[in-house]
Amino acid sequence: MPNLMESRALGWINRIPAVVDTVLAVCDDLLERMGGNRLRDLPTAVLLLLPSLGLLGVFGLLPLLLAVYLSLFTGKGVNMQFAGLANYTRALSSEEFWSSLLNTFYYALGTIVGAFLISFVIASVLFRLARGRGFFRTVYFLPYITSVVAAATIWRVLLHPYAGPVNVLLTYVGVSPENLPRWLLEPKGVLHLLTNGAFPENWGPSLALCCVILFDIWHSSGFMIVILLAGLTAIPRELEEAAVIDGAGWYARNRYVIVPLISPTIFFLLIMSVIKAFQAFNSFYALTGDGRGPYDSTQNMTVYIFTNLYVYQRLGYGAAVAVLLAVAIVILTLVQWRYVGRKVHYE
Repeated sequence: MPNLMESRALGWINRIPAVVDTVLAVCDDLLERMGGNRLRDLPTAVLLLLPSLGLLGVFGLLPLLLAVYLSLFTGKGVNMQFAGLANYTRALSSEEFWSSLLNTFYYALGTIVGAFLISFVIASVLFRLARGRGFFRTVYFLPYITSVVAAATIWRVLLHPYAGPVNVLLTYVGVSPENLPRWLLEPKGVLHLLTNGAFPENWGPSLALCCVILFDIWHSSGFMIVILLAGLTAIPRELEEAAVIDGAGWYARNRYVIVPLISPTIFFLLIMSVIKAFQAFNSFYALTGDGRGPYDSTQNMTVYIFTNLYVYQRLGYGAAVAVLLAVAIVILTLVQWRYVGRKVHYE
């Protein structure tokens, strides 16, 4: 009996290619009769994309649809009741929501601009190195592959307000103990602290949020350096040498030769960095313990969603905020494709 079952199974397996060919032939015949010669490869393309589309549907589209569905209800557990767009109205009128969104913009602006400028300078230096490029590329890439939680734990020790090595070093150089910064425990704005109170305390990002920004610049720069270095390596050396012969300085060479030629690489990094910045969570939670920091000064949108979903059990409200964040990311991505994408130079 097992041999009979095995032979039948093998027979069915052997028939699969013939069945696939038959289905494709029928689809090709239908497309030809419909006059769709340009769609002749559509069945093959759909068949090859089915596994990826299935994974995206199950782990991407389905959770999004579930979030949209939950956002229309209020309450907890079995006591949830249909509320329409009440959660969206509540979110858009909430001061905490806008404060979290502002922190997200501060974080995105600081990490994207800071990481890109530092990465571009380092990649430019490595590009001109004759020896040791691979070694330094590996050294700069190591933080990116290091666990965020492990790295953040080390940073929390370094920035401890009382016994951290950073503040201990500051006391050695003459800073009095009462003037030592509290780093991750400081809710006051960094502009207020740097100007000795010339700006209000709530202006700009807090010192705690700036610490998170610095951590993520350090942690993510390795990826940008490697990608930018790959883009710089693809540039023909003759173009830069011609610019030097024409008398172009460092700024002119980068502005009119290098940057336009690596604009596709920069555009890719910009798209990915914006999406990643608006979805950041691990570094906030690992550095501050709960993600919110002192007086919610480090609470970004993802931490705000997490707090409402898992701490306060506001499933409908948390889902509504998650949907709003997804819409904001889509809009920002489309704006970048619409306006920034036009300036990308493709050879």
